[in-house]
Order: sequence, then C-alpha cells, then structure tokens
Amino acid sequence: MVRELVMPKLGLTMTEGVLAEWRVSPGQPFRSGDVLLVVETDKIASEVEADSDGVLIETTIPAGETVAVGTPIARWSADGAGAAPAPEPAETPAANPAPTPVNARPLPAPVRSNGERILSTPLARRRAEGLGVDLAAVTGSGPRGRIKVADVEAAAQTRPTPQPAPQPEPEAPKIELPAGERSKPTTLQATVARRLTAAKRDVPHFYLAAEAEVTELAALRDRLNADTESGLPRISMTHLVLAAVGRALAAMPEMDRVWDDEAPGGAILALGRGDIGMAVDTPRGLVAPVLRGAATLPLDRLAAEAASLTRRARDGRLTEEDFQGGAVTVSNAGMHNVTYMTSIINPGQSSILGVGSVRSVFRPDAAGAPVLKRELGLVLSADHRLFDGVTALAFLNRIIAGLERPLRLLRAA
Repeated sequence: MVRELVMPKLGLTMTEGVLAEWRVSPGQPFRSGDVLLVVETDKIASEVEADSDGVLIETTIPAGETVAVGTPIARWSADGAGAAPAPEPAETPAANPAPTPVNARPLPAPVRSNGERILSTPLARRRAEGLGVDLAAVTGSGPRGRIKVADVEAAAQTRPTPQPAPQPEPEAPKIELPAGERSKPTTLQATVARRLTAAKRDVPHFYLAAEAEVTELAALRDRLNADTESGLPRISMTHLVLAAVGRALAAMPEMDRVWDDEAPGGAILALGRGDIGMAVDTPRGLVAPVLRGAATLPLDRLAAEAASLTRRARDGRLTEEDFQGGAVTVSNAGMHNVTYMTSIINPGQSSILGVGSVRSVFRPDAAGAPVLKRELGLVLSADHRLFDGVTALAFLNRIIAGLERPLRLLRAA
C-alpha cells in the first residue's frame, strides 16, 4: 500500500518546478483536500492538494529543490503502512481543537466556538482576513466542506455591510547589502533568470520602434470615464492598447503563431485564438497572465476582464491555466516615466509590445509650423524565426492606426 508522490505537471508547458514548501511532515496523516506541498514555476505558485486520505511516510526531495515533472518526491500510504508509529497523545480535554498543519507562512486554521476546526485553504484564510469575512459563517464548496477563495469572495459580496476599503499593496522591502557581499536569489528569481536568459540567447530578437499620436485616444478615454452613470468599467491606457493589439491580431492572424522548439527541427504552431498576455506588476514580481479572446472582445468586456485578471494577479489567485497560450504580450510601463521600453519576448511566445509614457512634443504641420502633439512610444520585439521586418512593421502600424483612430476600438473585431 506504499505509494510514490511525484512532481505534478501543472500546465501544458511545465517541465520542472521548484518544491517551495512541504505542508505536511513525515508521519503526519492527511485528508483528501488537504494541501500537501507548494510548487513554484516561473509563472506561479500552486498548492497541491491530496486526492485521498493517507499518511506521509517520508519526503525524498527537500524544500527549495528544482525537480523535473514526474520525479518521485515522497512516499505515502493510504492505510499508514510503513509509517513510523505516532506517539501516544497526552490526555487532553475532549474539546481540544485539532492541531494546526505545519506551516509558518499562512494564517492559523480557524476554529469554531466549540473548538471544531474550520476546513479552509491557506489562500482562503488570507483572503478572508483581507475582506473581513468570518469563516465560521461561510459554506465551503471543496471536499468535506473545505472553504476556498471563491467561497470567501461570494460571502463578501452577499454581506449586508459594505466591504472594507482595500488596503494598499505593501512596498517591496528594501534590501541593503554591504558593498561586495553576495546574496543567493530565491528559487523563483533563479528560475526566471534562467528562462529569460535562454529566451534572449535562443530567440533571434529584432526590434521596431515608432510613435502613436494619442490626443484623440486620451480624449476618448476621458469621455468614457466621465460617464459615471453608465455602470461601465473605467478605461485605462492599457485597456486601449490591448484593444488596439487585439484588433491588429484579428486582422493579421499570421502574427498569432509561435515557434515550437520541442518539435524535431522546430515547427511553427498556429494558435488562432486571439489571446494576449498582459504584464502585471505584483508584490511577488512581474507576471504576464493571458487575456482570453482579447482580439474579439468589445472594449467594455475587455476592460472588465483585464481588471479582474489584474486583481487576481495581485491577490495571488492566478492558476497555471492563466498563463497558457498567447503569442504576444503587452507590457505597459508608461506610469513609470519612460519614453521607450525594449522588452525580452516571454518564453513560449513570439512578440512583445513595450509601451512607454505619453509625451507632449512639438511636430511640424503641413506648413512647417510647430503643433503640440501627445505621443506614445512603442517598441515591438519580434521573433525573426517567424516574422520578417515587413510583416512585423505591418502589425505595428495596424496597432498605431487603432490608437490614432480610437473610435474603431469601440467595436469588436
């Protein structure tokens, strides 16, 4: 009855992951739905739950190691066979609460007034604390009534009292090191560094830079956001750029392709779904989840879904599926005072659009007189194995045309 636990494959493109944390210890029993371990990829951290009851016999891979998919990482038993005998418990009152799982980072498992443990995931406990939700009043939808993040958010939306205002994101701690001292990167930092180094080394990048005149675009955004009674989501410059890229992608489906390195000799894979990656700055670092079907979404739906994706990214609620697909990513750094941004293509994709800040500049009109313009700097990084300069420039010019004639963005592609 002794079985092996292997490193799971959490996404189509996952080949390895970092075993970030064990949530159970050798000899400790667990129930179906309990979190056994946390796995980090270059994209996300995922909690791996047990699909049946059992006892962990031993771990063969320590936390912090990078492990290939399918590699045995522990041994467990469904009936406790092979496990070291548990020590006899000391006599305690009958109402003593169940022990809290071994884990230093999440909040402690809550208990009811009678001492009964409330089954809930660590993410659900953190979310409940942030929203001020009492877990004792939440009905769980997971195994054995386990409370998940979705249950907490549903309870928060149905409360008669208003939700507390969201707290500002904590600033990243400033690390001061003595001159010349080295520090070891986190496992996630090391994985990201290795993947981006490989992408820059193995993908033949080329770059195209241009400006879009966005006076009309900014005016349209302001008019849309001024209509507070419409109930529509607020429109940002990122949403408008995503819409322009989506319309260009719908007109040029040949840009919705990636190079498949796993095929013998390489192959060109057509995606054809119009998905677009969207870079989001989070407390954990920069991530780029994929906005599904962005090429054909009307602007209001695109803005709503992009805002939802951003919230989930910053709350740490993305899944591995949120990073699958997409040939192009939009990375907008305009809020950080930069004219141009030349970006590295994300591994597995074929292009990325770096977006700068809106600048006020004087340009000559037809008579040579200076005219004040508002311009947005754009840099398209593209994979030369798939695209030549003419094709990529046609794509960039379509994006610019959408930004300079913004009423087109109000229609679905």
